Amino acid sequence: MAQDKDIASPQLTGVGQLDEVVVTGRSLGELGRQSHLPVQLLAGEELVHRRQGGLGETLAGLPGVHLDSFGGGASRPVIRGQTTPRIEILSDGANLFDVSSTSPDHAITTDPLLLDGIEVLRGPAASRYGGNAMNGAINLIDSRVPKVLPQGGLTGAVEARYGTGDDEQAFVGRVTAGLEAFAVHLEGSHRSADDYRIHSAHGSDRLTDSFAESSNYGVGASWITSKGYIGAGWSRMESEYGLPGHTHANGVCHTHYYNDYLDLHCRGHGGFVDPITTPDDHTAYIKLTSDRADLRADYDNLLPGLTHLRLRASYTDYRHDEFDGPTLFTRYANEVWDGRVELTHKPLLGFTGTFGIQYTDGTFAGLNINDLALPFPEDDYGLDGVADYLTDNVAVFLSERRSIGPIDFEIAARKDWRTISASPPPFRTTLPEDNWASEYYGPNWREVLEGFALDSFDQLHPRTEHNPFSASLGATWNIDAEYALALSLAHTERAPSVRELYANGNNLATNSYEMGLTQSPGDWLWDDFPVSFPRSAPDLLEETRSINLTLTKATGPTRFEISAFHQQIDNYIFARLIDTDSERGAAHNWLLYVAADAAFSGIDGQISHDLSRAARVTIFGDYVRAEMKSENDNLPRIPPGRLGVRYAWSSGPLSADAEYYRTFEQDRVAAYETRTPGFDMLNVTVSYRLDVGAERSVDLFLRGTNLTNDLAYVHTSFVKDQSPMRGRNFVFGMRHRF
Repeated sequence: MAQDKDIASPQLTGVGQLDEVVVTGRSLGELGRQSHLPVQLLAGEELVHRRQGGLGETLAGLPGVHLDSFGGGASRPVIRGQTTPRIEILSDGANLFDVSSTSPDHAITTDPLLLDGIEVLRGPAASRYGGNAMNGAINLIDSRVPKVLPQGGLTGAVEARYGTGDDEQAFVGRVTAGLEAFAVHLEGSHRSADDYRIHSAHGSDRLTDSFAESSNYGVGASWITSKGYIGAGWSRMESEYGLPGHTHANGVCHTHYYNDYLDLHCRGHGGFVDPITTPDDHTAYIKLTSDRADLRADYDNLLPGLTHLRLRASYTDYRHDEFDGPTLFTRYANEVWDGRVELTHKPLLGFTGTFGIQYTDGTFAGLNINDLALPFPEDDYGLDGVADYLTDNVAVFLSERRSIGPIDFEIAARKDWRTISASPPPFRTTLPEDNWASEYYGPNWREVLEGFALDSFDQLHPRTEHNPFSASLGATWNIDAEYALALSLAHTERAPSVRELYANGNNLATNSYEMGLTQSPGDWLWDDFPVSFPRSAPDLLEETRSINLTLTKATGPTRFEISAFHQQIDNYIFARLIDTDSERGAAHNWLLYVAADAAFSGIDGQISHDLSRAARVTIFGDYVRAEMKSENDNLPRIPPGRLGVRYAWSSGPLSADAEYYRTFEQDRVAAYETRTPGFDMLNVTVSYRLDVGAERSVDLFLRGTNLTNDLAYVHTSFVKDQSPMRGRNFVFGMRHRF
């Protein structure tokens, strides 16, 4: 198969010297350029040096990308002020299905150690991936399904690394073998890390329960011809990691009508008991397993009138258990079938374009459950188990492109039809045969009580239907061989997530009692409530109007990429603070998902200059301003501004870079937040490459992060005060490629 090559250009990644990265098929980076949006490719040496256990930690520091951290095991990227579900995580162009969007303590199911590259597309990416990509998309590039035959019949790499700050030990191996038209790939990794070191001013020199351990395995095979390939792969991830800042002290919190209005109540009484009876100083942790099977294909000129056909199909079986000491208190699961076909047609009336269709069938479980450790009560009745949320989604999308002189145009649109319905758990009763219900309802009392339970379930879990539509228009003016100016306009509609719709209980990871858009307990309660807010809104759609302007200079000793953006959002869904209860010693926030009008504006980018053939300096930064237009409050967890400089040098086999940036104070906070002080970050990397034969090398590297050992709190984190960033850390690594 002919190889499409993407070179990780220095002005995009800000690195000193990078390897060439082969990205076959249709990469997201290519799609980003077609959509006139800023795109970054993190690959080669910088990816090797930067990658850590989580995707968010790996990408943090790139212009426009911040971190939402939850210790050493879970971290999510934040693009232009937003994380999941307003950014989409992709695996080689197909959606990555886990449960990271439902809670910040849930890990993204990828191991950066096994990736060839990571593409970051910032801006309104709705044309191809819908409303969940309104703030960008991240494409994880791997080699699990081979796209090209390995040179010489066999290629591979092994890597070992050790980190001082958390006693990290990591090992990774991968090999691809070719025989005639077939290629087979094997890969695996293992990483273990203890609680990581932090500045002692936090109260301890290690962050309790920040440990993480994971293992990943994968296998794939492809049939490869001169026109393309078709192949399949399977991967498995097993992970166990701690939850710093976790407390179950408020597991008994509940709401009920009290003193003439609805009240958050964190004291046990009657049938309300603490679902977790172990001491609060026990270790809280997540044990995760995810299996995924992929079918991938890319073919050129397979059918008349088409230049390319692309197929992505996957099956994901995800589950994780959450423990507090020996007690299992909740369990999440997500089983998803997904298929996606894209057809690119030959030029027609000057236009070239891609038409696609996607179908997704998913079953999600685990929401609102914290009491798996409690036995079903005696002399009671009700639904016993976990509700399943069934999602059915069909989408079609189209993009068309044409060039007129120096200007490239693109128009794109996507339409989704999504339904979510809830399947109740089985009914159970422990009432004796001779009971009060038999006196009132007669011999069919079980059926009557089951009917009551199912009616209540249906009232709190109504079927929802959303049909979001997204469209974008872009134009790039190629001013000359060096400069280009790109403008994109987009209208994006996002359907609310399962948590935003159906939350109705305690989320111990965020120390909150949450109620979703469908969870109105009745107008008769709201009428007397002292705070005014809307009733149940299950049909709500989040609507965003975006403009993005990017100026680039791609050649010459001075290069840059600077983007400015503005988003006007109607029905922005966020968690509004209703009440706080601290009677059990830890503050517990009652949050209600509501909609308000909001606006996001900002700028991000970098400017680099070659001081010589061996040295380059880069200035980078980003800033986001979020405003609430219909609320007297600020949006929570908006990252502060950041400004930094990077110096990169290379000479022969030796290379080095030093990076310093300042993350400023965030004092524009929501009602239940506190301000977050700024911090300085200094990182240095030194690497040396030994050539040991044709297409073979051994790389030795040392990377030091947070060398000033700053006590750094991340404003985007739900547990920022309990979970500061890593302190001073050194990673020693060796990578052998053959």
